[in-house]
Amino acid sequence: MSEQQTHAVTGAYGYSGKYIAQRLLDKRHHVITLTNSMHRSNPFGERVQAHAFNFNDPHKLTQSLKGVRVLYNTYWVRFNHKMFTLADAMRNTITMFNAAKKAGVRKIVHISITNPSEDSQLEYFSGKARLEKALIDSGLSYSILRPTVLFGKEDILINNIAWILRKLPVFAVFGDGQYRLQPIYVDDLAKLAVEHGEKKENSIINAIGPETFTYRELVQTIGRIIGKRRPIISVPPTFGYIAGSIVGQLVNDVLITREEIEGLMAELLYVDSPPTGKTKFTEWVKKHAESLGRQYTSELARRIDRKTEYKSN
Repeated sequence: MSEQQTHAVTGAYGYSGKYIAQRLLDKRHHVITLTNSMHRSNPFGERVQAHAFNFNDPHKLTQSLKGVRVLYNTYWVRFNHKMFTLADAMRNTITMFNAAKKAGVRKIVHISITNPSEDSQLEYFSGKARLEKALIDSGLSYSILRPTVLFGKEDILINNIAWILRKLPVFAVFGDGQYRLQPIYVDDLAKLAVEHGEKKENSIINAIGPETFTYRELVQTIGRIIGKRRPIISVPPTFGYIAGSIVGQLVNDVLITREEIEGLMAELLYVDSPPTGKTKFTEWVKKHAESLGRQYTSELARRIDRKTEYKSN
């Protein structure tokens, strides 16, 4: 591959997209980003040129992607909300795939999720499966990465588990808490994405970390490392959802959804395959034990405030 190429990253001012953009810049590529946050503070300054998504104007979106060799797609939403829906995110992503093809983009590296299925009753997982199919059917070269839970300085889930452990005397898990997950470090995912952006062949890869935990073990591990061991109690999923909703109202956010609880308990964040990430979750938590969970991280606040850089935990 040539030394200087143009690569496009969705959400380079956000979470996983920021790590992908940095790795591309380290390789001396020219990087642009497609974003809904044109004026968000970011660590790149003028090194990353921002273009609006323009989902409602496919011609403009196509023009933004002219000259781009590889598109790295991290765009998605966690849940349905009055400001955004999963159905909208799916339609927008397909619009972007079509624009990329018209623009002559050579490859798309697409961030999906473990265990997607078009037959899933969970819209998050069925939507991800339909997007994978749309990309494969597009005729574009592709690499599809399927991560589980991401962890990193800008993380929401792991940080907020630590926040609850710091604030509450007990921690409730849904059911027995024995369902498994395999967290992967966000920069390991970025490294994997950039590596596959350089490959010509199509591929689908489970992007998982080197450690596997039950959900109960994950919470216990975080509590032990940050010095906040709490009794862990098992509660019915419905009760856990109600409790999460109450906490969510107190912090003006969506802490957990019914679908996320169902996905966890169905072990959809676990796969039986070799790890692709090298960073151990336990070692990362030890390194960030002092700051992890000191402040709550709000998903909705990030959606509303389109100017402030994502804070590091």
